[in-house]
Amino acid sequence: MTAILLAYIGVAMMVGLAGLGSIYGITICGNAAVGALKKNPGALGSYIGLAALPSTQGLYGFVGFYTLQSKLIADISPFAGAAIFGAGLVMGIVGLLSAIRQGEVCANGIAAIGSGYKVMIQTMLFAAFAEFYAIIALLFVFLTNSAL
Repeated sequence: MTAILLAYIGVAMMVGLAGLGSIYGITICGNAAVGALKKNPGALGSYIGLAALPSTQGLYGFVGFYTLQSKLIADISPFAGAAIFGAGLVMGIVGLLSAIRQGEVCANGIAAIGSGYKVMIQTMLFAAFAEFYAIIALLFVFLTNSAL
């Protein structure tokens, strides 16, 4: 397998897996919001705010691709191809799992808000813990890019 092919598989995983995670996370929140709207339609703004949080991991995957795009050249070294593949694998898997788990946290917050509890800020704080690891994975992509 050539180095450029390995690098392209890495960035495809980065964008694809992180994007899939965002899709699942947002869907989990959306399902919770539909149920919560039945009990408390006045909190729609809170539902939307929490449901949007898992979308960032998909954006991180795209930012990672954009960061590494200049390294995707025909005569890429085997080391660079493997490094981009590894960075893509890390960002993709961490983005996927982080968004799904963040969606679950936000969905619980949405359900609680729907039941009348004032937990918007607390839910955002707990959701930030899952987000943190996606940010660390994106930082890994930046560091990989600077090392190449």
